[in-house]
Amino acid sequence: MAPAITLAAETELSAANTGFMLICSALVMLMTPGLAFFYGGMVRVKSTLNMLMMSFISLGIVTILWVLYGFSLAFGTDSGSIIGWSSDYVGFTGIGTADLWSGYTIPVYVFAVFQLMFAIITPALISGALADRVKFTAWALFVTLWATVVYFPVAHWVWGTGGWAFELGVIDFAGGTAVHINAGAAALGVILVIGKRVGFKKDPMRPHSLPLVMLGAGLLWFGWFGFNAGSWLGNDDGVGALMFVNTQIATAAAMLAWLIYEKLRHGAFTTLGAASGAVAGLVAITPAGGAVDPLGAIAVGAIAGLLCAMAVGLKYKFGYDDSLDVVGVHLVGGVLGSLLIGFFASGKGQSEVEGLFYGGGLEQFWKQCAGVFAVLAYSLVASAILAFLIDKTIGMRVSEDDEVAGIDQAEHAETAYDFSGAGGGASRTASAPAPVAEAASKKVDA
Repeated sequence: MAPAITLAAETELSAANTGFMLICSALVMLMTPGLAFFYGGMVRVKSTLNMLMMSFISLGIVTILWVLYGFSLAFGTDSGSIIGWSSDYVGFTGIGTADLWSGYTIPVYVFAVFQLMFAIITPALISGALADRVKFTAWALFVTLWATVVYFPVAHWVWGTGGWAFELGVIDFAGGTAVHINAGAAALGVILVIGKRVGFKKDPMRPHSLPLVMLGAGLLWFGWFGFNAGSWLGNDDGVGALMFVNTQIATAAAMLAWLIYEKLRHGAFTTLGAASGAVAGLVAITPAGGAVDPLGAIAVGAIAGLLCAMAVGLKYKFGYDDSLDVVGVHLVGGVLGSLLIGFFASGKGQSEVEGLFYGGGLEQFWKQCAGVFAVLAYSLVASAILAFLIDKTIGMRVSEDDEVAGIDQAEHAETAYDFSGAGGGASRTASAPAPVAEAASKKVDA
């Protein structure tokens, strides 16, 4: 995220930048339904609606929290380099329509709504690791507590003026630490508490709709241009354009690297691999895209595609049930993208910082390590504690019978698909002309 203190103070609203940022905000909002489709296609039929709802509910809960106090905690006046607070931001009561975000030519409202979309999708990312087995009420409570205790403070550390990571010089253009490492570590913390799905490593748990997965991946890729390019909060100096280009390049490289690994390791190029590889590239370039050049973006994407493809299999080796590979893609991809800045930063993008391969030594790498492992540790521990407390009070998991029968029916009293009329029968004759329907009925009676 573009730090507010790096640009000269501006006093006039830019209609172009304001319009650009509103479009980017809408693109990032679209990513949450995209994520819902991506995850929804990866689960079994009996969990489809629950997976969709675990993303959609974040749109409701986090929006209200953000207005009430989240924006103030994340971007209010710094307190001890840990948290922010500004009473004017509570309920947005002190924000005027003509107020500009510090140092920029966009209204505070525009910055707030753009950041809101990041806050919404981050807990939704966690949900993929918990597929098939979590009570919806428990999940809603977890989202509420996690956003408050983990996301809002970490966003301040990384992007808030005065936050310790911000002041240290940790580079995170659009969310490698605050979004992806944060969500990936949280996912690991929760699944270590709630345990494995019934039948893990025994029953087939294949995606029920790969077209839905590909649709979701496409929406994510599309929305990610707003996620990344918009994080410079304008494009007057071309850095946002660099980020846009690097987003496309790294995603392409990661997808190809994943598919090549998959072909060599498993003998086939799969659609699931293509979608997963693309997402891995998007994750990895998110922190790095403003600091690297296009050749560096290829390297970041290719490395992430290869290593994330290898990492998704670790759950079988170590026995943790990360249902939809949130740890393997978002945690590992976020760590890689953040640390690789220390090697591939060109000094010609968002700052003059140069990585090891560009003559800058390892100074930035160690700064990146500090940010990466602090966020990882805090989110992992805090998320595990929250999950433990919820599990010991209202219970985190559905019953084993409900999990086996299907969490959609148990938690939502619905199913994703109605097969009752498939193949003809009454549903087909009901809409036929009366003579045809009557003849069909007599034939059946006979």
